[in-house]
Amino acid sequence: MFTSRRLLTALFVTLTLAVTVHLADRFGIFDAPGWLLIILRWIPIICYFLFAWHKKKLTTWIFVSMVAGAEFGHDLPLIARELNIVSQIFIRMVKTIIAPLLFGTLVTGIAGHANLKQVGRMGWKSLVYFEVVSTIALFIGLAAINISKAGMGVIVPPEMTHGALPQVQAQSWRDIVLHIFPENIARSIAEGQVLQIVVFSILFGVALAMVKEQYRSPMLRFADSLTTVMFKFTNMIMLFAPFAVFAAIAYSVGHMGLGVLVNLFELLGTLYFALLVFIAGVLLPILLALRIPLRPFIRAVGEPATIAFATTSSESALPLAMENMERFGVPRKIVSFVIPTGYSFNLDGTTLYLAMASIFVANMAGIHLSFGTQIIMMITLMLTSKGVAGVPRASLVILLGTATSFGLPVWPIFIILGIDELMDMARTATNVIGNCLATVVIARWEKEWVPSKINGNKEPA
Repeated sequence: MFTSRRLLTALFVTLTLAVTVHLADRFGIFDAPGWLLIILRWIPIICYFLFAWHKKKLTTWIFVSMVAGAEFGHDLPLIARELNIVSQIFIRMVKTIIAPLLFGTLVTGIAGHANLKQVGRMGWKSLVYFEVVSTIALFIGLAAINISKAGMGVIVPPEMTHGALPQVQAQSWRDIVLHIFPENIARSIAEGQVLQIVVFSILFGVALAMVKEQYRSPMLRFADSLTTVMFKFTNMIMLFAPFAVFAAIAYSVGHMGLGVLVNLFELLGTLYFALLVFIAGVLLPILLALRIPLRPFIRAVGEPATIAFATTSSESALPLAMENMERFGVPRKIVSFVIPTGYSFNLDGTTLYLAMASIFVANMAGIHLSFGTQIIMMITLMLTSKGVAGVPRASLVILLGTATSFGLPVWPIFIILGIDELMDMARTATNVIGNCLATVVIARWEKEWVPSKINGNKEPA
């Protein structure tokens, strides 16, 4: 009978064998046929699959799907390129959850307690926290790219310097402000404008809190029932997540190949290292300072973060992130307010990436930017990166605008777009982790975090 320990041992042994044979083949010690190398790569994956079957945890299934998807995309790229439809179906289904879930949770949280002053407090506290943390992320990205000097001397694949950039429209500050407020809630829902849905739901909840009880009660019961149903709907959709993750990774590897990593490993490595520094040097100290239990928090954010990483979509992780943070002890009214708002104002991973990408463009073009110019560029990014998450290709809009404003060429952006999906995985997962932590920070600040939900005690936070 298989046990977790035996399966892990088998995984280690078969993985060691596969690596040894591949290295021997690579250095000419042993001429291994291609079919043997493929079999040796798939055997550890099968062991990992059996381990996931034994553990029966969504996070484990997602990780094994990522590994299997990468191998499938490498071995069968033509088939893998057609699998994108599977991940797109998953993302579409998740998007159907977002609007009713946000509406139900926000309306219940605001009108159910009728504490309108708290809504205002949560608003300014959230914005202060978002601004401080995202600014730190910005300067970590700046420091990382200056230390690694990624982009200098990179050999650019010729096919990545041709083509046309996607059409985008520059956004003025008026456009950014107007984009926050919905003109047609049905259109906002159809276009997936999270911030507009949040604004409408908050105003609706405030209005509902101000009417008589005979009118408020039926709508509150409806909103509460809607929320409960949508959480169940989320659980159903998440059963499909491993298949979507497999398809997304297989498509990415089959479409780009693993070779693109060789030429641009310096940029990718710098980004991933900088994000790890941000998580370990900023988010982890916040956890420790607020005495938030580390292991339960990792369990709470693990599933939504891995889903975001594999699908490169923050929206795909939003419903599960909200549900998990509520289980973690954060009140629903805080979760439903902070996470959606953070999706527009607390994009830590994206902010760090933008700082790196801007300097990378200059490095690729051989343009030296003084420290003062870089600081001005960071201030510009700090202002322009807020509140544009709902704009299609928001990162591209900001990057193009920054390059133009500082006299930088735009052709290096082709290089970034070539590996953007690989970078998007890490920055999207970081965005999700940062927003989950923000809910606990605000709950602590409001003195409403309930750790008894995760550790079984009944002591107040």
